[in-house]
Amino acid sequence: MSESYVEFNNIKIHTQYSICEGAIKIDDLAEYCKVNKIKAVGLADTSNLCGALEFSEKISKVGTQPIIGTQINISLDNVIEKITLYATTKKGYKNLTKLSSLSYLKNKQTTEPSCTIDDLISNNEDLILLTGNSSNFFGKLFFANKEKKIYDIIKKLILAFNNNRLYIEIQRHNETNESNYEIFLLQLSSKYDLPLIASQEIYYLDSNMAEAHDALICIGKKEFIDDPNRVRLSNQHFFRTNTEIKKLYADIPEALENNYNFPLRFNFKPKKSKPILPLISYKHNISVVDELIQQAKKGLDSRLNNFIYKKNLNKAKNEIKKIYDDRLLHELNIINSMNYSSYFLIVSDYIKWAKKNSIPVGPGRGSGAGSLVAYSLDITDLDPIEFDLIFERFLNPDRVSMPDFDIDFCEEQRDKVFEYLNSKYKDGVAHIITFGKLKARMALRDVGRVLGLPYGHVDKICKMIPFDPSRPLTLQESIDREPRFKIEIKNNNKIKKLIDLSLKLEGLNRNMATHAAGVVIAGNKLAEQFPLYIDKSSNLILPSTQYDMYSSENAGLVKFDLLGLKTLTVIDKTLKRLNFKKIDLDISKINLEDKKVFELLSTGETTGLFQLESTGMREAIKQMKPNKFDDIIALVALYRPGPMSNIPIYNDCKNGIKKPDYIHPILEKILKPTYGIIIYQEQVMQIAQTLAGFTAGEADILRRAMGKKKKSELDKQKENFVSGAIKNGIKKDVANFVFTKIEPFAQYGFNKSHAAAYALIAYQTAFLKTYYKEDFIAATMSTELTNTSKLREFVEELKRLKIEIIRPCINNCFAEFKAEKNKIFYGLGAIKNVGFAAISNIIKERKKNGKFSSLNDFVQRVDSRDVNKLQLEGLVKAGVFDQFDIDRCKILNSIPKIIQQIKNINEDKLNNQTNLFENSNEKSNFDFMESNTWTKKELLFEEFKSLGFYISDHPLNEYKDIFTQLKIVSYKNFIESEANEALVAGTIMSIQEKKSAKGTPFGIIKFSDNNGEFELFLFSEILISNRDKIRESESFILTLQKDRSNNEATQRRINVRKILSLDDMINKPYSKVIIELDKNYDKDEIKSLFKQSGDTQIDLIFNDNNRKIYYILQNARKFDFNHLKILKNKEYVKKITV
Repeated sequence: MSESYVEFNNIKIHTQYSICEGAIKIDDLAEYCKVNKIKAVGLADTSNLCGALEFSEKISKVGTQPIIGTQINISLDNVIEKITLYATTKKGYKNLTKLSSLSYLKNKQTTEPSCTIDDLISNNEDLILLTGNSSNFFGKLFFANKEKKIYDIIKKLILAFNNNRLYIEIQRHNETNESNYEIFLLQLSSKYDLPLIASQEIYYLDSNMAEAHDALICIGKKEFIDDPNRVRLSNQHFFRTNTEIKKLYADIPEALENNYNFPLRFNFKPKKSKPILPLISYKHNISVVDELIQQAKKGLDSRLNNFIYKKNLNKAKNEIKKIYDDRLLHELNIINSMNYSSYFLIVSDYIKWAKKNSIPVGPGRGSGAGSLVAYSLDITDLDPIEFDLIFERFLNPDRVSMPDFDIDFCEEQRDKVFEYLNSKYKDGVAHIITFGKLKARMALRDVGRVLGLPYGHVDKICKMIPFDPSRPLTLQESIDREPRFKIEIKNNNKIKKLIDLSLKLEGLNRNMATHAAGVVIAGNKLAEQFPLYIDKSSNLILPSTQYDMYSSENAGLVKFDLLGLKTLTVIDKTLKRLNFKKIDLDISKINLEDKKVFELLSTGETTGLFQLESTGMREAIKQMKPNKFDDIIALVALYRPGPMSNIPIYNDCKNGIKKPDYIHPILEKILKPTYGIIIYQEQVMQIAQTLAGFTAGEADILRRAMGKKKKSELDKQKENFVSGAIKNGIKKDVANFVFTKIEPFAQYGFNKSHAAAYALIAYQTAFLKTYYKEDFIAATMSTELTNTSKLREFVEELKRLKIEIIRPCINNCFAEFKAEKNKIFYGLGAIKNVGFAAISNIIKERKKNGKFSSLNDFVQRVDSRDVNKLQLEGLVKAGVFDQFDIDRCKILNSIPKIIQQIKNINEDKLNNQTNLFENSNEKSNFDFMESNTWTKKELLFEEFKSLGFYISDHPLNEYKDIFTQLKIVSYKNFIESEANEALVAGTIMSIQEKKSAKGTPFGIIKFSDNNGEFELFLFSEILISNRDKIRESESFILTLQKDRSNNEATQRRINVRKILSLDDMINKPYSKVIIELDKNYDKDEIKSLFKQSGDTQIDLIFNDNNRKIYYILQNARKFDFNHLKILKNKEYVKKITV
């Protein structure tokens, strides 16, 4: 080989898909190859081919040859370790795929995916095998003194792979055991005449990444960096220069030569593929196309007779049928011409199965709801002609990528649909893999852990990064915006190290997981066509593809989204509760123009209503005063990212305050339903068709171009639009004007098909809340058992609706929330740490053998498997046992004793032993541990920890009198009053810290008082000065001020001017107190109370025979809130003024 072509090939590259091992992102590698003009690189990720297609695409694009391989574990005699395989051809890649899939599918229950030597030999065609380094399979056998076993395996492999596809791999990273192992490898090569090949295990691009990579390895292995006993890699696992490598392997030129020639052995790379749909066969050998036509026509007839004709009684049936038949034929022609027939049939099949098996399915989602074929096949439940929906928004011949149906299922029963798909398509269906990333907070936590830093300190630093999923900040952005980071870095070298390492690791893959909603269906033997993975951390029925969503689509896999929608579960639970009460309600046939439903919506009291319960949405719906279903569709579409000014314009035009602007008379028909505002993407398409003569497909391209805002594409579309309008008799300047007007709307226009489907679900929830509010709210709360903030919202809603909430009680409540007329029993499964299954078993025992008569009776009867320390603590703190003993502290301190007694009783029952001293009298008593009773504040604090809010009382109730004296008002009273400023008391329920666009911090704090909850913003200065003391369950006195406002309709913004801890205010001594006493006062008690000197002037007024005697204590005394509480309870105290 001539010198000009000599270049060492790094064929053992570990990308970030080698989880917690590789630290190379493929984009970064591609850029490195481009800059350094690298000729070839090889992929060798550990235990997967997740990055194979992405690697192939991106590396090829920069002119570098991609070599596709992977490391697969081989299992033999309790040794499970890696060998490396490469695919030289398409057949080889198929075998590589089979082996990678097999390593997971054969070992579902074990922790390590692996194959056997026999598996390897059976699937060896067009594969090249490298023996690996000293810690890999053959290295492990060597250091276990199993040389004979190595020889036996090598002989087998030589027969299968021949000498020319089996390489003895030599690596030199200056690591322990490397040189000893190399001596053996050289002997092995000589003994069996096997070629040597030089390679380097590459985990990162640059040498300055070595320390961060070491931390990454520790994160994966859950080790500490400072652990002296852990195995450490050298710092040599990066791209070395050709000169360095030549020098390193100068003594074995054969190994270098084989490395130089290695890329010449490959003529294959994975490529993108067109969509692959499974072949479906039907009886009588009918084609897929004909089957779709037959099912669609039959389904449409059913829809016409059961729904459409009944809604259009004043129209002739033959006219209606013609409209629907024409639309159906039009859609079928497009579907069949695009070879999408089987897709519709597959989706229809599993939806029909779900409905037949009483699994709730959503009415539709996304642009697919605009299809009449979908409506006819029961895929959707929305009539696209009734709601003016356009099919081409979903599918048209000009689409670049193929669309998919997103189908919503009841969250609790969706797994049954996966079971059905598994039974129908067997090994031809799988989920899609996802990857958890080392995002800013996760990187800090993981690196902090392996550095051995205190958890509390790391947690404090993590919380400096604002938690905002809609606009996540990187670690560097957070450092730039948050001054506290710079202080920490300056003051603590360990924190500097934490930040430095975290910055280098941020964004890498952290773990594999599964996109539980998405499945791919691609015919038989999916594992032989695409690499599969088993997610052992889940109990999913199906395997997953090793390709993520992007690579799966590029590989030709067609995704089917089976989403879990909690609201469908809520509706289903509500209907079942009603059915139990002998109320039969068909939710699909409710009146969509019910006045009472619109009256409820117009109040803005929309807690629990799908899509309609956010603060902004409540305000918008209150102003809108909806009175028809189209208003709900418009609202769902309007309340999206974009110009919110369209909402008040819509409302004003609807309510006759403003006159609609239709842009041009020809557009009035299209824009009249939305009062001149372009709300829907479909309207943009209709305008293009009406004004410029676009086909539906061309109109969809225009819609997409406007949404993407790409100037070159927009200019081209504008030219087409204007020329088309001129042909239709529209003047050029008018056409230009219309295009300019619709363009900004189109950028934010929403998919009407999706809006209509979700508006229907929203309306259904509103209907249930209007007519069956207790059952609806109980069902909703039962689906939110672990969501404390949601439960708190509903408790507030129940108070507003004057529905009694029965406090947690072991004898009256159930695992879920239960409804009766005007009351709801608290769901014990919602108490933190209790566990739904455990409490359900306890409730079963109560139902079977009667209510618990005492705590001791509870101890005698429960199963020890259903109670542990955390569960009992949660129950006690929530007040579940208050009917037996109100001293929660006493029961809490006795929990270890209670658990031990339960265990003893259970063991006795198992051994058929009876306690001779047990009798019915003893059952009512329990020998509690001695303890101090909680104060009111302590009790409520523990209750808050267990429930996430207060249910038995409110912390502020204790201070009502002093609030009156200090003129501290409720938030509600302040809002409703004319006052511009006031003192308001509140207890913090939740805290959320965010950053403004300028990077300044602000807090969104949810407070609670006796009247309900309220939310306030703490801006930068107030937040920073009070950050250390604002904590959940702490109470504060707030100085609030209303902004000036010229708009009477809008509520004035409330500013927090000052925040003072209630404890600080209560414990603060009063400057002066006047106490009026009755004549029968206790002199000694008064003396004792005021014996301590302090800062308060005490004035006493004595009432004696209709005379008042005024007495001022000579010296100032100690007097605080505790003194005030004591005196208020004395009968001889008539009045206290502070």
